[in-house]
Parts: sequence; C-alpha cells; structure tokens
Amino acid sequence: MAEFINPDKLNLEDNVVSINRITKVVKGGRRLRFAALVIVGDNNGHVGFGTGKAQEVPAAIRKAVDDGRKNLISVPVVGTTIPHKVIGDYSGGKILLKPAEEGSGVTAGGAVRSIMELAGISDVTSKRLGSNTAINVVRATFEGLASLRNADEVSALRGVSTQHLAE
Repeated sequence: MAEFINPDKLNLEDNVVSINRITKVVKGGRRLRFAALVIVGDNNGHVGFGTGKAQEVPAAIRKAVDDGRKNLISVPVVGTTIPHKVIGDYSGGKILLKPAEEGSGVTAGGAVRSIMELAGISDVTSKRLGSNTAINVVRATFEGLASLRNADEVSALRGVSTQHLAE
C-alpha cells in the first residue's frame, strides 16, 4: 500500500490528455456529456491522473483534476531518469519504459510524454506495446511507475548493503 501524499503541500500543475464526447440516446433525442482525462504533477517526483465526467467540458476537467490530486504516486528518480527498465501492464495497454542517458530527452508520445514531464523525468525512452486507448496507456504507465524501486529500497528488501548490489 502506497503512502498518502498530501496535494496541498505540493505545487501541482495539470495537463489535459483527452476529452471524449459521450452521446446517450434517449426517447427525446441525444444527451451529450464529456469525459476528461487529466495528468497532475509537481515536476519533482509526484504525479497522478484523474478522470471526470460532466455535461460541460470545464466541469469535467475540474472533476478530473480533483480526482488526480487524490491519486498521486511518488516516482523514484535517479538523476534525470528512472532507475531501471520496466513494463507497465493494465488491461489491453502495455508500456515499456527504459532509462535514457542525460540530455536525450523524453522519447515518448502523447499521454506518456505528459506523465513523464509532470513527474520531473526529463530523460526516458518508451514504447507502447498494446492498446493505444488513452486511459489504458495512462493506467499502464502508472502501473510501471508504481513498480519502480531505487537501490535503497531493493537493498532493504534483500537485507544487503547498497554497495553489495553494485558489485
């Protein structure tokens, strides 16, 4: 279970990934609603995502931002990249995240790019392996980021020193 991150203490920015128009056909005609997918982050290792639905686009975005603030995770960062290669998997979405050399930038598309930028990761390579649906890509990326471990956490789990891991 991840620890709770208080969003009030962070300087959070948000980025709208997608807005979908949903049409419900009823007896009197069509009812329009909007669903928004938003990424929220502080550019310093904390990032979250949220979804919101409403009859107006701004209300859907506001609901999604509020939801994203509730679902923040902490991402381990080594320098400007991630600690190791990882594959995030959620439903039909699969995403491969690999560390990159400093200065190479974020080689990712769409939703993954905004997640990495708002998490404060400036050098990473990614490849979408499964579904290209925005919500599945975002959830798979978050599964991958949540499974990342830095050297201190791994050494504590194994009961060995950090120097022993480097050998």
